[in-house]
Amino acid sequence: MPTRIPLFPLSQGLLPDGMLHLNIFEVRYLDLIKRCQREAIPFGVVGLVQGHEVQVPDEVPQLHRIGTLAHVQTVDTVQPALLQVVCQGGLRFALVDTERGPYGVWYAQVQYLPADAPEPIPPDLQPLANMLGRLIADGQQAGSRHALPIFAPYRLEECGWVANRWTELLPIPADAKQQLLAELDPAQRLRHIAGFVEL
Repeated sequence: MPTRIPLFPLSQGLLPDGMLHLNIFEVRYLDLIKRCQREAIPFGVVGLVQGHEVQVPDEVPQLHRIGTLAHVQTVDTVQPALLQVVCQGGLRFALVDTERGPYGVWYAQVQYLPADAPEPIPPDLQPLANMLGRLIADGQQAGSRHALPIFAPYRLEECGWVANRWTELLPIPADAKQQLLAELDPAQRLRHIAGFVEL
C-alpha cells in the first residue's frame, strides 16, 4: 500500500546509507526538518529532471521516479533561519503520485523498494572493494577533516554497499547516477560502476 511522505527535490539524488549535507534556509524546509527531527520521521529525496531546488513561483518541478528516504542524523542551528543538517539514506521508493502541500512542500504517495540483499563481491570485481577500503583507510589516517563522507559500518563485502559508495564518490553524470539508483540488482549495479573505474 502506498505511503505518503514529504519530498525534498535536489539536483543530485541520495543513495541508501549515503551521507547528505544540507543547508536549510527556506521557510518551507525549516519547518519540515524541525518536524522530521521532532517526530523522528524521514523525508524523501528525489532527483530533479527539470526545475529548481529553491522555490520558484508557479513552477511545477519534474521529478525522477525513484528516490530515497533521508533520516535526519544531526541538526545545527547556525543562525535563526539557517540549519546545517546531516542525513543518512534509507530505503528507496518509487513515486506513485505527487501533490503540492502547505507552504510549497511537495508530498508523494510512494511504494518502497526492497533493500539490497547482502550479495558478496564477485572475484572479478573485488578490486573495486579493495580500492574503496584503501580510500576509507587513507582518509581515516589523515584525520577527521579528510575522512570520506561515509557512514560506518563499512560493508566492503557487499555489492550494493560498495556500488552505492562509488556512485557517490565518482564524477558520474547525474542521469547515470539516477540509473544506478534505480538498478535493483546490486551485482549488476557494481558491474556498471566498473565501467567508470580504472581497475
